[in-house]
Amino acid sequence: MTDTAPTLLAILELGGYPNLAPLYRSLGFAVEIVNSQRKAQAALKRHVPDVIVTEYNFQSDFRDRSSNLETLMARLQRHPEAKVICFYPSEFQQKFDAMTARFPIFAAIPFPIDPGRVEDALRRALG
Repeated sequence: MTDTAPTLLAILELGGYPNLAPLYRSLGFAVEIVNSQRKAQAALKRHVPDVIVTEYNFQSDFRDRSSNLETLMARLQRHPEAKVICFYPSEFQQKFDAMTARFPIFAAIPFPIDPGRVEDALRRALG
């Protein structure tokens, strides 16, 4: 029996934090990086990863949601095995909390992003 590497989808929309791809790979993940929620949706049609690392970006112009992340999270309700690690701006804590009350997030990490906290969350996700 062959062991396969755990998979990780990184959704890097705005960034503003260190390149974490080397960290992901050092922990043994097979990594796919996309730069939009639309591309993430396409990636999820091909394969649901073990871990998704994404950003919460509040957008006040949406009528029925607070960010593109909600669309992703709604889709992932069919895949509860996928663990979502989300980076969020502290100034939108209240909006982020409202979203996480509806959708489960495995780990939430506020900006500025500490790679050590990301590593801890990834190690927990690996079990």
